[in-house]
Amino acid sequence: MAHNTSLFATHKFCVAPMLDWSDRHCRYFHRLISKHAVLYTEMVTTGALLNGDIERHLDFTQQERPVALQLGGSAAKDLAVCSKMAQDYGYDEVNLNVGCPSDRVQNGLFGACLMAKPELVAECVAAMRNAVTIPVSVKSRIGIDDQDSYEALVHFIGSVAASGCHTFIIHARKAWLSGLSPKQNREVPPLRYDMVKRLKQDFPDLEIIINGGITSLEQSTDLLQSVDGVMIGREAYHNPYLLADVDGVIYQQSGKLKTRHEIVGAMLPYIQQQLAAGVRLHSITRHMLGLFHGIKGARAWRRHLSEQGPKIGADENVILRALELVQL
Repeated sequence: MAHNTSLFATHKFCVAPMLDWSDRHCRYFHRLISKHAVLYTEMVTTGALLNGDIERHLDFTQQERPVALQLGGSAAKDLAVCSKMAQDYGYDEVNLNVGCPSDRVQNGLFGACLMAKPELVAECVAAMRNAVTIPVSVKSRIGIDDQDSYEALVHFIGSVAASGCHTFIIHARKAWLSGLSPKQNREVPPLRYDMVKRLKQDFPDLEIIINGGITSLEQSTDLLQSVDGVMIGREAYHNPYLLADVDGVIYQQSGKLKTRHEIVGAMLPYIQQQLAAGVRLHSITRHMLGLFHGIKGARAWRRHLSEQGPKIGADENVILRALELVQL
């Protein structure tokens, strides 16, 4: 099957899959701020899709696109079935998680521990690619435990690329599979951007996207000299207005910047619609807490949403009141 590279140019800036954070409300909000950033779902396991509420896990609004579904699993057949579900639901890409270090993930034999099994990952990717026409990508670390040499990473990438995977998102830290919590695994192992840049030199035909510790568009622009794309996680969540400059700075698209107030205004119809469908206000506003990061009144905005948002019957008036507390 020919490489599907339709997203090649769009992967320049991505917002990472973040468990419990990058749900559909978060993605809708982020999409209002940037038209071009590629958004990723939080990881969904194959088991959750095969045995659970498919609609709850896969439902999203078309306005979120381009959006990729991240899958966790290690059974090729199951991953193929779930990739097909993703395509049928309208996702633009399906991504295999080979980077998450949590115990829960290891027990299910998926996530970062799969880096020790490049042949299995290659088999999974081949099955996924045979099931769909949308791109299949892999998100990994640079290594695990003591298996952290550049040679081991090259073997992993080379094996998986041979199965037809074209796009690799690489968190530039290794993962310790025991002894560190997932949070520590995001902070303790040192960042090795040099290894990811070297991969791009050694695999010029692959799309290499760098992830880990990226906190600004200046840093992103600098990294884009050496790799094809950057992926930002926590910083984009805690300081979402960072995304406002992505279209202009990263994609060179001209257009008027939306103000923070305009973004809130654009969220209101969505919020009203979701409230009418039975969604709690806090499920949406929890993703908006960082919008006024660094602006006078940001703390009052956060506090009002955090205290009033979770209350029974809370509606859009909570947001309008919080907006009054922000002094621009």
